[in-house]
Amino acid sequence: MKKKFLIIFIFLYSTEAFTSIKENIIQNLTEINNITFNFEQNINGKIENGQCTILYPKKINCNYNLENKKILISNGKSLVIKTNSSYFIYPLDKTPLNLILDKNFLISKIEELEERIIDDKFINYTFIENDNEINIFFNKTNYNLIGWQTLDIYQNLSITYLTKIIKNQKLKKEIFILPIKN
Repeated sequence: MKKKFLIIFIFLYSTEAFTSIKENIIQNLTEINNITFNFEQNINGKIENGQCTILYPKKINCNYNLENKKILISNGKSLVIKTNSSYFIYPLDKTPLNLILDKNFLISKIEELEERIIDDKFINYTFIENDNEINIFFNKTNYNLIGWQTLDIYQNLSITYLTKIIKNQKLKKEIFILPIKN
């Protein structure tokens, strides 16, 4: 009898712990209007880094630390990748960023998914949407979004890791205006 009670108690306690993590991640996301962070991006072994700002929903401005002055900007509808010598524009809804930059979509996915704990430090949710497999990672301690893994628009594996995260700063909306083509 005591063994059955102990097993039931352990099961209920572990279920509550996972529920609590999920609820904390959802609560944290709900309270965020924007985040600014440093990033490191690994695309098929090529590493780039820089700074980004996300304004929910679906806006992002990233400045890469590269000689070619690469920037990535979304105004919520289109995504522009611009360097000194190139300019590409894509419909945002054709990229995985369309989903990653939509916190309400992320919350709805997290509500229905089971999380995976990695190295007792990170929480991972994996989902497939519109033929995109997306892995989203959160810090287990503070429940902040700390990265994602996708296939980019060229079907390259893209892993993005976030650091020095600052939430809910006052932002200038013009940073999300798409740059003009050179």
